[in-house]
Amino acid sequence: MSFTVAILGRPNVGKSTLFNRLVGRQFALVDDLPGVTRDRREGAGHIADLACKLIDTAGLEEAPPDTLVGRMRVQTERSLDEADVALLVIDAREGVTPADRHFAQWLRRTGRPVILVANKAESRAVQGDLGEAYALGLGDPVAISAQHGEGLGELYERLLPFAPAEEDDENEEEAGPPEEKSEKPLQLAIVGRPNVGKSTLVNRLVGEDRVLTGPEPGITRDAIAVEWAWHGRPIRLVDTAGMRRRARIEARLERLSVADTLRAVRYAETVILVIDALQPLERQDLTIANLVAEEGRAIVLAADKWDAVKDPKAALTRLRERLEESLPQLRGVPLVPLSGLTGFGIGALMKAVFAADAVWNRRVPTAALNRWLGAIQEHHPPPLVDGRRLRLRYMTQVNTRPPSFALFASKPGELPESYRRYLVNALREDLKLPGTPIRLMLRKGDNPYAP
Repeated sequence: MSFTVAILGRPNVGKSTLFNRLVGRQFALVDDLPGVTRDRREGAGHIADLACKLIDTAGLEEAPPDTLVGRMRVQTERSLDEADVALLVIDAREGVTPADRHFAQWLRRTGRPVILVANKAESRAVQGDLGEAYALGLGDPVAISAQHGEGLGELYERLLPFAPAEEDDENEEEAGPPEEKSEKPLQLAIVGRPNVGKSTLVNRLVGEDRVLTGPEPGITRDAIAVEWAWHGRPIRLVDTAGMRRRARIEARLERLSVADTLRAVRYAETVILVIDALQPLERQDLTIANLVAEEGRAIVLAADKWDAVKDPKAALTRLRERLEESLPQLRGVPLVPLSGLTGFGIGALMKAVFAADAVWNRRVPTAALNRWLGAIQEHHPPPLVDGRRLRLRYMTQVNTRPPSFALFASKPGELPESYRRYLVNALREDLKLPGTPIRLMLRKGDNPYAP
């Protein structure tokens, strides 16, 4: 059993760098630009044998609650409510600022245990100027360099009293055999263009204001993971930054955000592509769908803001026609009208997610595949090559996630791409593999399993 540590402080003091250092990987986005972190991010941290749950937060700033900065402040306050201890990070090179004093006073009023951390204290000269930090009333400051990993030994000593005591071996023996491990969470990523309603949908799914939302486009920067369950099924839900067309991406920070989104897609099993029902299936929506298909992930399309659609029946017909025309490689992909704002369609969305995951994991028996292959060649034989008919000899499924097949042919290099697409589409339709990417690999030779 571990404890929870919230990392707080004003913008650009190195909170995310410290978070990455304790988690042991580049988990949170880091940039010289102040205010990079907006949503709270959680991770499993450790210093030597001391394990804890870490919460990285947005920089503390004073602002009206209806502004973006004000909403970020509310998220930070929620992180403090969940924490057993807070780390107030200051910049040792800049010294104590009025903002540091203000937030130290606020933290003292909360009654939450606080450890003062003076980051960027690489040089001895800086460490010698930490006397004014005592005026914050938070005890001895811990001088560290999150970037270089210095000072973590003292931070370990200061955090150790908050770690829960380990049960002795006798208690563990009396507790009986260990329980079976719970079901592995479904890795579910939510992607789409900026301002289509991804974060609103995430909050609706988990039942709380877990990630920032608002009218401003591009609020989400990090890919934020949320542990959650739907009717008892564990899910690791990841909200991602909106993906604009590459030509429009100029700022380095946005490039980092998009790279984080792509990484979330690669680690996902199923991806919900959120589109704006009022501006359906723009070119960038199709680009993102193709990217998800190329990564081989199960995909579900969610047409958000359905509560604002004036003629739902006609809009749904147009959407399905556009899908058939523009995404033939994902024929049969689930399309769910919904509203993250009102909750309409959430049950249908999750039903489609689990169905897509089942198709993505489906295995077709080899005997059924080869019966299908024989029937398909009778119905539509392969083309002639040099006056001779290509022979498709044998087929087997070599993998799932996504369904992947090996087709053994007499001259695989001569099989036209059009006939290969025909086989993939027929596989999808005849063997009930709708909307999932399908891999078909051509191999030369006879049936490798024949005696």
